[in-house]
Amino acid sequence: MNTNRHESHDSSAPQQITLRGPAELADALPFMLGFHPSDSVVLVALHGEHGRFGGRVRVGIPGSPREWPATAGHLADCLVEGAGRRGERPDGIVVFLCQDPRPGETARHVMERLRPFAQRLRTACGALDVPVLEALCISDGLYFSYCCPDPRCCPPDGTPLALSGTSVMAASAAYAGIQVRGTLKDMEARLKPRTEDDAAQRAALNEAATVIVPRILDAPASGHGRRETRETTLGLARRLLDRFAAAPEDPAPRPLSGGAHLPPGLTAALTGPVTADDRDDALLSPDEAATLILGLQDRDTRDQAAEWMEGPEAAPALRLWRAVSRRCVPPYQEYAAAPLTLAGWVAWSTGDEPSARVALGLALEADPDYLFARLLHQACNEGLDPEALRVCLRRERDTRLAAEADSPDAPAPNTPAPTVDPRRRARRTTHRPALRAPSTTARRRALAARPARRAVVTRGRRPGRTRNGG
Repeated sequence: MNTNRHESHDSSAPQQITLRGPAELADALPFMLGFHPSDSVVLVALHGEHGRFGGRVRVGIPGSPREWPATAGHLADCLVEGAGRRGERPDGIVVFLCQDPRPGETARHVMERLRPFAQRLRTACGALDVPVLEALCISDGLYFSYCCPDPRCCPPDGTPLALSGTSVMAASAAYAGIQVRGTLKDMEARLKPRTEDDAAQRAALNEAATVIVPRILDAPASGHGRRETRETTLGLARRLLDRFAAAPEDPAPRPLSGGAHLPPGLTAALTGPVTADDRDDALLSPDEAATLILGLQDRDTRDQAAEWMEGPEAAPALRLWRAVSRRCVPPYQEYAAAPLTLAGWVAWSTGDEPSARVALGLALEADPDYLFARLLHQACNEGLDPEALRVCLRRERDTRLAAEADSPDAPAPNTPAPTVDPRRRARRTTHRPALRAPSTTARRRALAARPARRAVVTRGRRPGRTRNGG
């Protein structure tokens, strides 16, 4: 099997990496994804006679076996039908099931427990006339094959994985500049709240909700409240973007003997992302985070925020959306779908596909029906070019700015955006956010009058989510 997805540093020709057998397949998985998957099922498409790697999909392994049939069918559909729409229907599929043993389990117990799930995946792919050429279980440093019956190459007690950095894939990836960014859990931790017991952030969200949510639900006939909230949210986001841009992502250089200093990039590598994330968290107050989290539930606001996707704005925007996502404390977990989707979009737009897939996957965990995240996740997994969406967002931005410039009510240049004091107090409940007043049916009727926008590529007790659009 060959992969030519990544190019070498000094050649325009794709680099060919030939993998032979289950051992090299298992070793190649982190390099294909950009991280070590944990508690994940991964499907990778193969094309052509030599099995060129194509699209891939990854989700967490469902905890209940009752969910396995539906998950298997959904993954097979996403991979096969998505490739078919591009005219590259796969000729085969490789399945990976990655999970560490539970307390009291061994790696072989994990393999046997997940065997029915592997069979469901093989059946679902076969129903679409695409065979599963190999299905591997990776657990506790061992791999097992569900397809190979030969105990000489695939013993029933498993085969140890290659030592890190010693395989042909590791050598080729190092030459091509491909990085493995740690484990999936490490990457997800940068996007999740540090603690669920954040009373200050929860209080700020409760208070901001009493002001912002009624304005987002403003009747379509006037829309004044939504417009005011949009201006407030985007004005605050712009100021925060400037604040993050002014604060370097790397920590201050460490002094060495003789007065020398480490280069900033090397300092970041030594201190790690946690230090950088802590510093970004300190740049964002609970009230500011609450205003952004609630304001981004409006679709137009989120779409305009997505325009900070390239150039010098992209890096501080990605840091900002990560920091905002880390403030979605219970019971506001579902509200994280918007900032997580923005983080995934900026990462994808700037070429960081592994980070994009992780952020978009978490967005769909927060809200499986969040349409923007679903479309972006699908497009990223199918290997589409994000430039098509960038062109659309640039066009919409230019059109909007031209209309604002021609409007007689346009504000003077450098006029500060109106602000909303999230501490304005209204009647509150103590056990859940004040977001449940409008019923789901009423919200849908109120929002149905809004013209639909053209779509472009791509758990705990939840509060009654109020959102305008997906």
